[in-house]
Amino acid sequence: MASATISPFPAVTDGNPSGWRPRVATGVLVLASGAVIEGFGVGAAGSAVGEVCFNTAMTGYQEILTDPSYAAQIITFTFPHIGIVGINGEDIEVVNAAAATAAVGAVFRADLSGPSNFRAHGALDAWLKARGVVGLAGVDTRALTTLIRKAGMPNAVIAHSPDGVFDLDALRAEAARWPGIDGMDLVPQVGATQRYGWDETSWTLGRGYGKRGETRFHVVAVDYGIKRNILRLLNDCGCAVTVVPATASAEEILALRPDGIFLSNGPGDPAETGRYAVPTIQALLETRIPLFGICLGHQLLGLAVGGRTIKMPQGHHGANHPVKDFTTDKVEIVSMNHGFAVDRDSLPPTVIETHVSLFDGSNCGVALTDRPAFSVQYHPEASPGPRDSHYLFRRFVGLMEAAGSRTPA
Repeated sequence: MASATISPFPAVTDGNPSGWRPRVATGVLVLASGAVIEGFGVGAAGSAVGEVCFNTAMTGYQEILTDPSYAAQIITFTFPHIGIVGINGEDIEVVNAAAATAAVGAVFRADLSGPSNFRAHGALDAWLKARGVVGLAGVDTRALTTLIRKAGMPNAVIAHSPDGVFDLDALRAEAARWPGIDGMDLVPQVGATQRYGWDETSWTLGRGYGKRGETRFHVVAVDYGIKRNILRLLNDCGCAVTVVPATASAEEILALRPDGIFLSNGPGDPAETGRYAVPTIQALLETRIPLFGICLGHQLLGLAVGGRTIKMPQGHHGANHPVKDFTTDKVEIVSMNHGFAVDRDSLPPTVIETHVSLFDGSNCGVALTDRPAFSVQYHPEASPGPRDSHYLFRRFVGLMEAAGSRTPA
């Protein structure tokens, strides 16, 4: 396929009275097709390879960039003005602060805005540098989003070189060589490696995050790339939370005497993660301990009951997705971040569909009729995003109440 270079740059002056000169391209996004999109590098210098997606959220860019479900992905923000809220230490979602545990790159329409918010402790550009995230500004993100919608999420290399010098042939080869997320188990690079407890509760103005008080239930959360706000909302509901690695066995989880089991969000191909996760989930389901899954946890529950997952062309990424809950007949606006979906036609009769996307009709939630277990495809912890779906955590507590509680381990 013939390559192309897209460079829609304005001219700028350097103060020289002789006239104007083109602004030097210091960043590129090189697609596996060979196309090169030029822009202005921001954040970390260097390069990163990943799958390019677009996110339609208007707020919450720090939470988005630190969501472990974005591992090995380059995020195109459709909202043009990013950076004005600044950066702070409270809006990070990844538990493990390493740069490799979340998005590897970001694409912006305009130059990054300076911080203008009372909670800001720094600027986005410096924060991207510190995290090792490569950024690209000055891109026609409408055109890139249209490309993704028509052709699917491409593999690409994002690169930032302050001197504007790039080996485009080498970058094209790297982008073409990268195998893509389909078939990748990315959980080992983002999830916990050892067991830990979590006692932080939700943020409030003037106080920040609180600490959990008395608890009624003990929840064991399996970490496939868990977000902090999920853990906080479980604490808010009176749950003592113990987080275990994705490779924890059913015996290890049951030894903690949980009242409920939570399957977290995470990145990658659920079928690959399912090679070791599904047998554990199947064993846990046999105990009839209440179980709740989100995102990757939803997909793994679908696989555990005999269903299958499919790769989506452009996925769902944003904080403005309408979803219908068939159990209440209500529509909620939710945060989403997933490139795979549960194939409803593959689910057995013991599974009912509880939620559906009103954008494309894809499955967004299931419940088991023969086990106290349910899951949703989206992110009800609302970080970022609306709080319409907090009720799901109370629904989980209701299952534990119905099952009867034990003293937290």
